Amino acid sequence: MFVPKLYTVLRQGYGWSDLRADAVAGFTVAVVALPLAMALAIASGTTPEKGLYTAIVAGFLISALGGSRVQIGGPTAAFIPVVFVVIQKFGFGGLVLCTLLAGLMLIAAGLMGLGTLMKYMPQPVITGFTAGIAVSIFSSQVKDLLGLRMDAVPAEFIARWSAYAKHLGTAQPAAIALAALGMAAILALRRWRPGWPAFLIALLACTAVCVAFAMPAETIGSRFGALPTALPDFDFPRIPFERTFELLPSSFTIAFLAGVESLLSAVVADGMIGGRHRSNGELVAQGVANVGSALFGGLPATGAIARTATNVRAGARSPVAGMLHAAFLLLFMLLLAPLMRYVPLAALAAVLLVVAWNMSEYQHFRHTMSAPKGDRLVLLLTFFLTVFFDLTVAIEAGMVVAAFVFMFRMAEAVEVSSGVRLLDENGAEEDPQAADDDQRASLPRGVEVFQINGPLFFGASNRLDNLLDQFISPPKAFILRMRLVPIVDASGVHALKTLAERCRRRGIVLIISGLQPQPRRVIADMHLDEREGLHFVPDYPRALQLAESIVAD
Repeated sequence: MFVPKLYTVLRQGYGWSDLRADAVAGFTVAVVALPLAMALAIASGTTPEKGLYTAIVAGFLISALGGSRVQIGGPTAAFIPVVFVVIQKFGFGGLVLCTLLAGLMLIAAGLMGLGTLMKYMPQPVITGFTAGIAVSIFSSQVKDLLGLRMDAVPAEFIARWSAYAKHLGTAQPAAIALAALGMAAILALRRWRPGWPAFLIALLACTAVCVAFAMPAETIGSRFGALPTALPDFDFPRIPFERTFELLPSSFTIAFLAGVESLLSAVVADGMIGGRHRSNGELVAQGVANVGSALFGGLPATGAIARTATNVRAGARSPVAGMLHAAFLLLFMLLLAPLMRYVPLAALAAVLLVVAWNMSEYQHFRHTMSAPKGDRLVLLLTFFLTVFFDLTVAIEAGMVVAAFVFMFRMAEAVEVSSGVRLLDENGAEEDPQAADDDQRASLPRGVEVFQINGPLFFGASNRLDNLLDQFISPPKAFILRMRLVPIVDASGVHALKTLAERCRRRGIVLIISGLQPQPRRVIADMHLDEREGLHFVPDYPRALQLAESIVAD
Protein backbone atom coordinates (compact mmCIF):
# COMPACT_ATOMS: atom_id res chain seq x y z
CA MET A 1 0.00 0.00 0.00
CA PHE A 2 2.90 2.37 0.75
CA VAL A 3 5.15 1.30 -2.14
CA PRO A 4 6.12 4.44 -4.12
CA LYS A 5 5.09 4.57 -7.77
CA LEU A 6 8.73 5.23 -8.62
CA TYR A 7 9.68 1.76 -7.38
CA THR A 8 6.89 0.21 -9.45
CA VAL A 9 7.96 2.09 -12.58
CA LEU A 10 11.64 1.15 -12.23
CA ARG A 11 10.77 -2.48 -11.57
CA GLN A 12 8.66 -2.62 -14.73
CA GLY A 13 11.54 -1.24 -16.79
CA TYR A 14 12.78 2.25 -17.53
CA GLY A 15 14.74 3.13 -20.67
CA TRP A 16 16.46 6.08 -22.34
CA SER A 17 13.32 7.03 -24.26
CA ASP A 18 11.44 7.29 -20.98
CA LEU A 19 14.20 9.43 -19.49
CA ARG A 20 14.16 11.79 -22.50
CA ALA A 21 10.38 12.20 -22.27
CA ASP A 22 10.54 12.82 -18.52
CA ALA A 23 13.40 15.31 -18.93
CA VAL A 24 11.41 17.38 -21.44
CA ALA A 25 8.33 17.29 -19.20
CA GLY A 26 10.37 18.15 -16.10
CA PHE A 27 11.98 21.15 -17.83
CA THR A 28 8.59 22.37 -19.06
CA VAL A 29 7.03 22.18 -15.60
CA ALA A 30 10.07 23.88 -14.02
CA VAL A 31 9.63 26.82 -16.38
CA VAL A 32 5.99 27.10 -15.30
CA ALA A 33 6.77 26.58 -11.60
CA LEU A 34 9.59 29.15 -11.36
CA PRO A 35 7.46 32.34 -11.35
CA LEU A 36 4.65 30.66 -9.44
CA ALA A 37 6.89 29.54 -6.59
CA MET A 38 8.18 33.09 -6.03
CA ALA A 39 4.77 34.70 -6.42
CA LEU A 40 3.12 32.29 -3.96
CA ALA A 41 5.84 32.87 -1.37
CA ILE A 42 5.53 36.66 -1.59
CA ALA A 43 1.72 36.44 -1.36
CA SER A 44 2.11 34.26 1.74
CA GLY A 45 4.01 37.04 3.50
CA THR A 46 7.54 35.71 3.17
CA THR A 47 10.50 36.00 0.77
CA PRO A 48 10.54 34.55 -2.77
CA GLU A 49 13.35 32.05 -2.14
CA LYS A 50 11.10 30.25 0.39
CA GLY A 51 8.81 29.31 -2.46
CA LEU A 52 11.75 28.03 -4.51
CA TYR A 53 13.03 25.96 -1.57
CA THR A 54 9.58 24.43 -1.22
CA ALA A 55 9.23 23.60 -4.89
CA ILE A 56 12.69 22.02 -4.97
CA VAL A 57 12.70 20.00 -1.74
CA ALA A 58 9.02 19.09 -1.43
CA GLY A 59 8.60 18.69 -5.19
CA PHE A 60 11.42 16.13 -5.29
CA LEU A 61 10.13 14.16 -2.29
CA ILE A 62 6.51 14.10 -3.47
CA SER A 63 7.53 12.64 -6.82
CA ALA A 64 10.10 10.23 -5.40
CA LEU A 65 7.90 8.80 -2.63
CA GLY A 66 4.35 9.48 -3.83
CA GLY A 67 1.60 7.14 -4.93
CA SER A 68 0.90 8.92 -8.21
CA ARG A 69 2.85 8.36 -11.42
CA VAL A 70 2.87 11.97 -12.68
CA GLN A 71 2.06 14.13 -9.64
CA ILE A 72 3.92 17.45 -9.35
CA GLY A 73 4.19 18.93 -5.86
CA GLY A 74 5.13 22.30 -4.45
CA PRO A 75 3.62 25.43 -2.91
CA THR A 76 0.05 26.18 -4.00
CA ALA A 77 -2.36 29.08 -3.75
CA ALA A 78 -4.62 27.17 -1.33
CA PHE A 79 -2.14 27.73 1.50
CA ILE A 80 -1.81 31.51 1.10
CA PRO A 81 -4.53 32.65 3.58
CA VAL A 82 -3.54 30.31 6.41
CA VAL A 83 0.23 30.76 5.92
CA PHE A 84 -0.12 34.55 5.84
CA VAL A 85 -2.02 34.56 9.14
CA VAL A 86 0.40 32.13 10.84
CA ILE A 87 3.43 34.23 9.87
CA GLN A 88 1.77 37.41 11.10
CA LYS A 89 0.82 35.88 14.46
CA PHE A 90 3.73 33.55 15.19
CA GLY A 91 6.53 34.56 12.83
CA PHE A 92 8.24 32.30 10.32
CA GLY A 93 9.41 30.00 13.12
CA GLY A 94 5.76 29.35 13.95
CA LEU A 95 5.11 28.43 10.33
CA VAL A 96 8.02 25.97 10.39
CA LEU A 97 6.50 24.26 13.43
CA CYS A 98 3.06 24.38 11.83
CA THR A 99 4.37 22.71 8.65
CA LEU A 100 6.19 20.05 10.69
CA LEU A 101 3.01 19.22 12.61
CA ALA A 102 0.98 19.11 9.39
CA GLY A 103 3.53 16.74 7.87
CA LEU A 104 3.30 14.40 10.85
CA MET A 105 -0.50 14.51 10.67
CA LEU A 106 -0.40 13.55 6.99
CA ILE A 107 1.99 10.66 7.67
CA ALA A 108 -0.29 9.41 10.45
CA ALA A 109 -3.36 9.75 8.20
CA GLY A 110 -1.70 7.72 5.48
CA LEU A 111 -0.54 5.00 7.87
CA MET A 112 -4.05 4.74 9.32
CA GLY A 113 -5.52 4.33 5.85
CA LEU A 114 -7.51 7.58 5.87
CA GLY A 115 -6.65 8.42 2.28
CA THR A 116 -9.75 6.62 1.01
CA LEU A 117 -11.96 8.80 3.24
CA MET A 118 -11.01 11.97 1.35
CA LYS A 119 -13.42 11.03 -1.43
CA TYR A 120 -16.30 11.60 0.99
CA MET A 121 -15.50 15.32 1.28
CA PRO A 122 -18.70 17.27 0.45
CA GLN A 123 -18.33 19.13 -2.83
CA PRO A 124 -20.04 22.33 -1.56
CA VAL A 125 -17.37 22.58 1.17
CA ILE A 126 -14.54 22.20 -1.37
CA THR A 127 -16.13 24.67 -3.80
CA GLY A 128 -16.86 27.13 -0.99
CA PHE A 129 -13.41 27.34 0.53
CA THR A 130 -11.73 27.21 -2.89
CA ALA A 131 -13.73 30.23 -4.08
CA GLY A 132 -13.07 31.95 -0.75
CA ILE A 133 -9.33 31.36 -1.09
CA ALA A 134 -9.47 32.88 -4.59
CA VAL A 135 -11.09 36.03 -3.20
CA SER A 136 -8.49 36.16 -0.41
CA ILE A 137 -5.64 35.86 -2.94
CA PHE A 138 -7.06 38.69 -5.02
CA SER A 139 -7.48 40.78 -1.88
CA SER A 140 -3.87 40.17 -0.84
CA GLN A 141 -2.47 41.38 -4.18
CA VAL A 142 -4.10 44.82 -4.41
CA LYS A 143 -1.10 46.52 -2.79
CA ASP A 144 1.41 45.26 -5.37
CA LEU A 145 -1.11 45.46 -8.19
CA LEU A 146 -1.60 49.21 -7.65
CA GLY A 147 1.81 49.93 -6.18
CA LEU A 148 0.34 51.33 -2.96
CA ARG A 149 2.81 52.86 -0.53
CA MET A 150 1.79 51.28 2.74
CA ASP A 151 3.20 49.13 5.51
CA ALA A 152 2.29 45.51 6.15
CA VAL A 153 -1.08 44.44 4.77
CA PRO A 154 -3.55 43.44 7.54
CA ALA A 155 -4.58 39.79 7.64
CA GLU A 156 -8.31 40.45 8.19
CA PHE A 157 -10.40 41.02 5.07
CA ILE A 158 -12.29 44.13 6.21
CA ALA A 159 -9.23 45.72 7.85
CA ARG A 160 -7.23 45.03 4.70
CA TRP A 161 -9.67 46.82 2.41
CA SER A 162 -9.98 49.66 4.88
CA ALA A 163 -6.20 50.11 4.72
CA TYR A 164 -6.30 49.98 0.91
CA ALA A 165 -8.94 52.73 0.86
CA LYS A 166 -6.81 54.95 3.08
CA HIS A 167 -3.74 54.58 0.83
CA LEU A 168 -5.49 54.60 -2.54
CA GLY A 169 -4.02 58.00 -3.30
CA THR A 170 -0.50 56.52 -3.26
CA ALA A 171 -1.13 54.25 -6.27
CA GLN A 172 1.74 54.19 -8.77
CA PRO A 173 0.94 54.41 -12.50
CA ALA A 174 4.07 52.37 -13.31
CA ALA A 175 2.88 49.43 -11.20
CA ILE A 176 -0.61 49.57 -12.71
CA ALA A 177 0.83 49.64 -16.24
CA LEU A 178 3.14 46.66 -15.55
CA ALA A 179 0.31 44.64 -13.98
CA ALA A 180 -1.92 45.38 -16.96
CA LEU A 181 0.87 44.39 -19.36
CA GLY A 182 1.44 41.14 -17.46
CA MET A 183 -2.22 40.16 -17.44
CA ALA A 184 -2.67 41.05 -21.11
CA ALA A 185 0.36 38.96 -22.05
CA ILE A 186 -0.85 35.95 -20.04
CA LEU A 187 -4.38 36.09 -21.46
CA ALA A 188 -3.14 36.61 -25.03
CA LEU A 189 -0.68 33.72 -24.85
CA ARG A 190 -3.28 31.41 -23.35
CA ARG A 191 -5.65 32.19 -26.20
CA TRP A 192 -3.29 32.14 -29.18
CA ARG A 193 -0.28 30.15 -27.93
CA PRO A 194 -1.63 27.85 -25.20
CA GLY A 195 1.45 25.63 -25.32
CA TRP A 196 3.85 28.43 -24.37
CA PRO A 197 4.82 29.19 -20.73
CA ALA A 198 2.60 32.24 -20.36
CA PHE A 199 3.59 33.12 -16.79
CA LEU A 200 7.32 33.12 -17.49
CA ILE A 201 7.00 35.02 -20.76
CA ALA A 202 4.79 37.67 -19.13
CA LEU A 203 7.29 38.01 -16.28
CA LEU A 204 10.21 38.42 -18.72
CA ALA A 205 8.28 40.98 -20.78
CA CYS A 206 7.36 43.06 -17.72
CA THR A 207 10.92 42.88 -16.40
CA ALA A 208 12.37 43.97 -19.75
CA VAL A 209 9.96 46.92 -20.01
CA CYS A 210 10.61 47.94 -16.40
CA VAL A 211 14.40 47.91 -16.86
CA ALA A 212 14.41 49.45 -20.35
CA PHE A 213 12.28 52.43 -19.35
CA ALA A 214 13.64 52.66 -15.79
CA MET A 215 10.10 52.56 -14.44
CA PRO A 216 9.76 53.49 -10.74
CA ALA A 217 8.14 50.20 -9.72
CA GLU A 218 9.01 48.03 -6.74
CA THR A 219 10.95 44.86 -7.63
CA ILE A 220 12.02 41.69 -5.86
CA GLY A 221 15.45 43.21 -5.29
CA SER A 222 14.18 46.52 -3.92
CA ARG A 223 11.98 44.78 -1.34
CA PHE A 224 13.83 41.54 -0.51
CA GLY A 225 17.39 42.14 -1.68
CA ALA A 226 19.44 39.63 -3.64
CA LEU A 227 18.18 36.05 -3.81
CA PRO A 228 20.45 33.29 -2.42
CA THR A 229 22.21 31.04 -4.89
CA ALA A 230 22.11 27.81 -2.86
CA LEU A 231 19.79 25.75 -0.75
CA PRO A 232 19.75 26.65 2.95
CA ASP A 233 21.36 24.54 5.65
CA PHE A 234 19.41 23.08 8.55
CA ASP A 235 19.37 26.49 10.18
CA PHE A 236 15.82 27.74 10.40
CA PRO A 237 14.37 30.36 12.77
CA ARG A 238 13.67 29.61 16.39
CA ILE A 239 10.65 27.33 16.67
CA PRO A 240 8.18 28.29 19.42
CA PHE A 241 7.44 24.79 20.72
CA GLU A 242 5.69 26.33 23.73
CA ARG A 243 2.93 27.51 21.34
CA THR A 244 2.31 24.08 19.83
CA PHE A 245 -1.29 23.86 21.04
CA GLU A 246 -2.06 27.31 19.63
CA LEU A 247 -0.76 26.17 16.25
CA LEU A 248 -2.66 22.87 16.15
CA PRO A 249 -5.78 24.27 14.39
CA SER A 250 -3.68 25.89 11.65
CA SER A 251 -1.59 22.70 11.37
CA PHE A 252 -4.74 20.67 10.91
CA THR A 253 -5.95 23.08 8.22
CA ILE A 254 -2.65 22.79 6.35
CA ALA A 255 -2.73 18.99 6.61
CA PHE A 256 -6.36 18.94 5.46
CA LEU A 257 -5.69 21.20 2.47
CA ALA A 258 -2.56 19.25 1.53
CA GLY A 259 -4.41 15.95 1.70
CA VAL A 260 -7.48 17.06 -0.22
CA GLU A 261 -5.63 18.97 -2.95
CA SER A 262 -3.01 16.27 -3.48
CA LEU A 263 -5.63 13.53 -3.85
CA LEU A 264 -7.77 15.70 -6.13
CA SER A 265 -4.69 16.33 -8.24
CA ALA A 266 -3.91 12.60 -8.29
CA VAL A 267 -7.46 11.85 -9.44
CA VAL A 268 -7.13 14.40 -12.25
CA ALA A 269 -3.83 12.83 -13.28
CA ASP A 270 -5.40 9.35 -13.26
CA GLY A 271 -8.09 10.57 -15.62
CA MET A 272 -5.49 12.02 -18.00
CA ILE A 273 -3.19 8.97 -18.16
CA GLY A 274 -5.64 6.18 -17.39
CA GLY A 275 -3.76 5.21 -14.23
CA ARG A 276 -4.61 4.63 -10.61
CA HIS A 277 -2.91 6.32 -7.68
CA ARG A 278 -2.33 4.94 -4.17
CA SER A 279 -4.10 7.40 -1.93
CA ASN A 280 -2.61 6.35 1.41
CA GLY A 281 0.90 6.19 -0.02
CA GLU A 282 0.35 9.66 -1.47
CA LEU A 283 -0.59 11.02 1.96
CA VAL A 284 2.55 9.54 3.53
CA ALA A 285 4.67 11.13 0.78
CA GLN A 286 2.95 14.48 1.28
CA GLY A 287 3.72 14.26 4.99
CA VAL A 288 7.39 13.45 4.42
CA ALA A 289 7.62 16.28 1.86
CA ASN A 290 6.16 18.82 4.28
CA VAL A 291 8.55 17.73 7.03
CA GLY A 292 11.44 18.03 4.56
CA SER A 293 10.28 21.45 3.38
CA ALA A 294 10.08 22.70 6.97
CA LEU A 295 13.57 21.41 7.76
CA PHE A 296 14.91 23.45 4.83
CA GLY A 297 12.97 26.56 5.83
CA GLY A 298 10.29 26.14 3.18
CA LEU A 299 6.50 26.48 3.04
CA PRO A 300 3.71 23.88 3.14
CA ALA A 301 3.44 21.85 -0.05
CA THR A 302 0.95 19.61 -1.82
CA GLY A 303 0.11 18.27 -5.26
CA ALA A 304 -0.50 21.07 -7.75
CA ILE A 305 -3.30 20.33 -10.20
CA ALA A 306 -2.25 22.83 -12.90
CA ARG A 307 1.43 21.83 -12.81
CA THR A 308 0.48 18.15 -12.80
CA ALA A 309 -1.69 18.67 -15.88
CA THR A 310 1.18 20.53 -17.56
CA ASN A 311 3.46 17.61 -16.73
CA VAL A 312 1.08 15.13 -18.37
CA ARG A 313 0.59 17.28 -21.47
CA ALA A 314 4.36 17.64 -21.80
CA GLY A 315 4.71 13.87 -22.11
CA ALA A 316 5.72 12.72 -18.60
CA ARG A 317 5.87 8.97 -18.16
CA SER A 318 6.97 8.46 -14.57
CA PRO A 319 7.76 10.19 -11.25
CA VAL A 320 11.23 10.89 -12.64
CA ALA A 321 9.71 13.90 -14.44
CA GLY A 322 8.73 15.46 -11.12
CA MET A 323 12.16 14.77 -9.65
CA LEU A 324 13.82 16.39 -12.68
CA HIS A 325 11.46 19.36 -12.37
CA ALA A 326 12.91 19.94 -8.89
CA ALA A 327 16.46 19.57 -10.23
CA PHE A 328 15.84 22.09 -13.02
CA LEU A 329 14.37 24.55 -10.50
CA LEU A 330 17.53 24.24 -8.41
CA LEU A 331 19.61 24.90 -11.53
CA PHE A 332 17.50 27.96 -12.40
CA MET A 333 17.92 29.33 -8.88
CA LEU A 334 21.68 28.86 -8.96
CA LEU A 335 22.10 30.49 -12.38
CA LEU A 336 19.34 33.11 -12.55
CA ALA A 337 19.21 34.43 -8.97
CA PRO A 338 21.12 37.65 -9.86
CA LEU A 339 18.59 38.44 -12.59
CA MET A 340 15.45 37.68 -10.56
CA ARG A 341 16.00 40.78 -8.45
CA TYR A 342 14.77 42.92 -11.38
CA VAL A 343 11.35 41.22 -11.59
CA PRO A 344 8.62 43.80 -10.73
CA LEU A 345 6.23 42.79 -7.98
CA ALA A 346 3.29 44.11 -10.02
CA ALA A 347 4.02 41.41 -12.62
CA LEU A 348 3.96 38.72 -9.94
CA ALA A 349 0.66 40.17 -8.70
CA ALA A 350 -0.72 39.81 -12.24
CA VAL A 351 0.33 36.15 -12.24
CA LEU A 352 -1.50 35.55 -8.96
CA LEU A 353 -4.62 37.33 -10.19
CA VAL A 354 -4.85 34.84 -13.04
CA VAL A 355 -4.20 31.99 -10.58
CA ALA A 356 -6.98 33.28 -8.33
CA TRP A 357 -9.42 33.52 -11.24
CA ASN A 358 -8.65 29.96 -12.33
CA MET A 359 -8.95 28.76 -8.74
CA SER A 360 -12.33 30.40 -8.18
CA GLU A 361 -14.09 27.90 -10.49
CA TYR A 362 -17.03 30.26 -10.76
CA GLN A 363 -18.85 27.78 -13.03
CA HIS A 364 -18.87 25.21 -10.20
CA PHE A 365 -19.94 27.88 -7.73
CA ARG A 366 -22.82 28.99 -9.94
CA HIS A 367 -23.80 25.38 -10.63
CA THR A 368 -23.87 24.53 -6.90
CA MET A 369 -26.09 27.53 -6.26
CA SER A 370 -28.83 25.65 -8.16
CA ALA A 371 -28.54 22.68 -5.74
CA PRO A 372 -30.96 22.04 -2.84
CA LYS A 373 -31.10 24.55 0.03
CA GLY A 374 -28.83 22.55 2.32
CA ASP A 375 -26.01 22.45 -0.23
CA ARG A 376 -26.39 26.16 -0.93
CA LEU A 377 -26.19 26.88 2.79
CA VAL A 378 -22.98 24.85 3.14
CA LEU A 379 -21.45 26.53 0.08
CA LEU A 380 -22.20 30.10 1.16
CA LEU A 381 -21.29 29.50 4.80
CA THR A 382 -17.89 28.03 3.87
CA PHE A 383 -17.26 30.78 1.32
CA PHE A 384 -18.06 33.72 3.60
CA LEU A 385 -16.24 32.27 6.62
CA THR A 386 -13.15 31.73 4.45
CA VAL A 387 -13.22 35.31 3.21
CA PHE A 388 -14.22 37.19 6.37
CA PHE A 389 -12.93 35.04 9.20
CA ASP A 390 -10.56 32.12 8.96
CA LEU A 391 -10.02 29.13 6.71
CA THR A 392 -9.82 26.78 9.70
CA VAL A 393 -13.17 27.97 11.02
CA ALA A 394 -14.66 27.78 7.52
CA ILE A 395 -13.67 24.16 6.98
CA GLU A 396 -14.79 23.06 10.45
CA ALA A 397 -18.13 24.88 10.21
CA GLY A 398 -18.70 23.70 6.63
CA MET A 399 -18.08 20.07 7.56
CA VAL A 400 -20.32 20.25 10.64
CA VAL A 401 -23.21 21.90 8.76
CA ALA A 402 -22.78 19.46 5.84
CA ALA A 403 -22.99 16.57 8.31
CA PHE A 404 -26.17 17.99 9.85
CA VAL A 405 -27.69 18.50 6.39
CA PHE A 406 -26.87 14.90 5.53
CA MET A 407 -28.35 13.62 8.80
CA PHE A 408 -31.51 15.65 8.25
CA ARG A 409 -31.92 14.23 4.75
CA MET A 410 -31.31 10.69 5.95
CA ALA A 411 -33.77 11.14 8.80
CA GLU A 412 -36.35 12.51 6.37
CA ALA A 413 -35.82 9.46 4.15
CA VAL A 414 -36.57 7.06 7.01
CA GLU A 415 -40.23 6.02 7.04
CA VAL A 416 -42.06 4.37 9.90
CA SER A 417 -45.37 3.32 8.39
CA SER A 418 -48.26 1.04 9.16
CA GLY A 419 -47.99 -0.84 5.89
CA VAL A 420 -48.52 -4.58 6.42
CA ARG A 421 -48.38 -6.05 2.94
CA LEU A 422 -47.33 -9.66 3.24
CA LEU A 423 -43.81 -10.36 2.02
CA ASP A 424 -42.40 -13.75 1.25
CA GLU A 425 -38.80 -14.69 1.98
CA ASN A 426 -37.66 -13.30 -1.38
CA GLY A 427 -39.27 -9.93 -0.69
CA ALA A 428 -42.03 -10.28 -3.31
CA GLU A 429 -45.41 -8.84 -2.39
CA GLU A 430 -48.26 -11.32 -2.47
CA ASP A 431 -50.77 -8.63 -3.35
CA PRO A 432 -49.02 -5.36 -4.31
CA GLN A 433 -52.30 -3.71 -5.30
CA ALA A 434 -54.05 -4.30 -1.99
CA ALA A 435 -54.58 -1.26 0.19
CA ASP A 436 -52.94 -1.08 3.58
CA ASP A 437 -56.25 -0.35 5.27
CA ASP A 438 -57.79 -3.53 3.90
CA GLN A 439 -54.78 -5.52 5.06
CA ARG A 440 -54.88 -3.98 8.53
CA ALA A 441 -58.52 -5.01 8.77
CA SER A 442 -57.46 -8.61 8.12
CA LEU A 443 -55.02 -8.64 11.06
CA PRO A 444 -56.00 -10.71 14.10
CA ARG A 445 -57.65 -8.69 16.83
CA GLY A 446 -55.07 -7.42 19.30
CA VAL A 447 -52.20 -7.36 16.77
CA GLU A 448 -50.62 -4.20 15.33
CA VAL A 449 -47.89 -3.95 12.69
CA PHE A 450 -45.50 -1.14 11.74
CA GLN A 451 -42.64 -1.17 9.26
CA ILE A 452 -39.39 0.85 9.24
CA ASN A 453 -37.97 1.75 5.85
CA GLY A 454 -34.44 3.17 5.92
CA PRO A 455 -31.42 3.28 8.25
CA LEU A 456 -32.23 3.47 11.96
CA PHE A 457 -29.50 5.85 13.11
CA PHE A 458 -29.28 8.67 15.64
CA GLY A 459 -30.91 11.17 13.29
CA ALA A 460 -34.01 8.98 12.89
CA SER A 461 -34.18 7.01 16.13
CA ASN A 462 -36.68 9.45 17.67
CA ARG A 463 -39.25 8.22 15.15
CA LEU A 464 -39.94 5.32 17.55
CA ASP A 465 -40.59 7.55 20.58
CA ASN A 466 -44.33 8.05 20.07
CA LEU A 467 -45.09 4.89 18.14
CA LEU A 468 -47.18 3.33 20.92
CA ASP A 469 -49.14 6.55 21.44
CA GLN A 470 -50.85 6.07 18.07
CA PHE A 471 -52.96 3.16 19.38
CA ILE A 472 -56.37 3.96 20.89
CA SER A 473 -56.22 0.72 22.87
CA PRO A 474 -52.89 -1.09 23.36
CA PRO A 475 -52.53 -4.32 21.35
CA LYS A 476 -51.51 -7.66 22.80
CA ALA A 477 -48.73 -8.10 20.23
CA PHE A 478 -46.84 -5.45 18.28
CA ILE A 479 -44.87 -6.49 15.20
CA LEU A 480 -42.04 -4.16 14.11
CA ARG A 481 -40.88 -5.10 10.62
CA MET A 482 -37.20 -4.23 9.95
CA ARG A 483 -36.41 -6.08 6.72
CA LEU A 484 -35.90 -2.73 4.96
CA VAL A 485 -33.49 -1.37 7.59
CA PRO A 486 -29.93 -1.76 6.18
CA ILE A 487 -28.02 -0.35 9.17
CA VAL A 488 -28.53 0.35 12.87
CA ASP A 489 -26.27 2.39 15.15
CA ALA A 490 -26.04 2.71 18.94
CA SER A 491 -28.82 5.30 19.04
CA GLY A 492 -31.06 3.00 17.01
CA VAL A 493 -30.44 0.09 19.39
CA HIS A 494 -31.14 2.38 22.35
CA ALA A 495 -34.43 3.42 20.72
CA LEU A 496 -35.39 -0.25 20.23
CA LYS A 497 -34.49 -1.00 23.85
CA THR A 498 -36.61 1.91 25.06
CA LEU A 499 -39.50 0.76 22.86
CA ALA A 500 -39.21 -2.78 24.26
CA GLU A 501 -39.25 -1.43 27.82
CA ARG A 502 -42.34 0.69 27.14
CA CYS A 503 -44.07 -2.32 25.59
CA ARG A 504 -43.22 -4.46 28.63
CA ARG A 505 -44.67 -1.88 31.02
CA ARG A 506 -47.92 -1.83 29.02
CA GLY A 507 -48.15 -5.59 28.73
CA ILE A 508 -47.42 -5.62 24.99
CA VAL A 509 -45.28 -8.33 23.41
CA LEU A 510 -42.83 -6.77 20.92
CA ILE A 511 -41.91 -8.91 17.91
CA ILE A 512 -39.07 -7.70 15.64
CA SER A 513 -38.94 -9.41 12.25
CA GLY A 514 -36.62 -9.58 9.24
CA LEU A 515 -33.36 -8.26 10.69
CA GLN A 516 -30.58 -7.87 8.12
CA PRO A 517 -27.01 -8.99 8.99
CA GLN A 518 -25.66 -5.62 10.15
CA PRO A 519 -28.58 -4.75 12.45
CA ARG A 520 -28.62 -8.30 13.80
CA ARG A 521 -24.89 -8.13 14.60
CA VAL A 522 -25.08 -4.69 16.24
CA ILE A 523 -28.11 -5.64 18.31
CA ALA A 524 -26.33 -8.80 19.50
CA ASP A 525 -23.09 -6.93 20.28
CA MET A 526 -25.04 -4.41 22.37
CA HIS A 527 -26.77 -7.23 24.27
CA LEU A 528 -30.33 -6.52 23.25
CA ASP A 529 -31.24 -10.21 23.52
CA GLU A 530 -34.52 -12.00 23.26
CA ARG A 531 -36.28 -11.91 26.61
CA GLU A 532 -39.75 -11.96 28.12
CA GLY A 533 -41.92 -9.67 26.04
CA LEU A 534 -39.34 -9.34 23.23
CA HIS A 535 -38.92 -11.76 20.35
CA PHE A 536 -36.83 -11.81 17.14
CA VAL A 537 -38.11 -13.79 14.15
CA PRO A 538 -36.59 -14.11 10.65
CA ASP A 539 -39.58 -12.96 8.56
CA TYR A 540 -43.05 -11.44 8.71
CA PRO A 541 -45.17 -14.62 8.21
CA ARG A 542 -43.53 -16.21 11.26
CA ALA A 543 -43.98 -12.99 13.21
CA LEU A 544 -47.70 -13.08 12.35
CA GLN A 545 -47.97 -16.69 13.47
CA LEU A 546 -46.26 -15.87 16.78
CA ALA A 547 -48.55 -12.88 17.30
CA GLU A 548 -51.64 -15.01 16.65
CA SER A 549 -50.50 -17.60 19.19
CA ILE A 550 -49.85 -14.84 21.77
CA VAL A 551 -53.34 -13.39 21.24
CA ALA A 552 -54.87 -16.87 21.44
CA ASP A 553 -53.10 -17.60 24.72
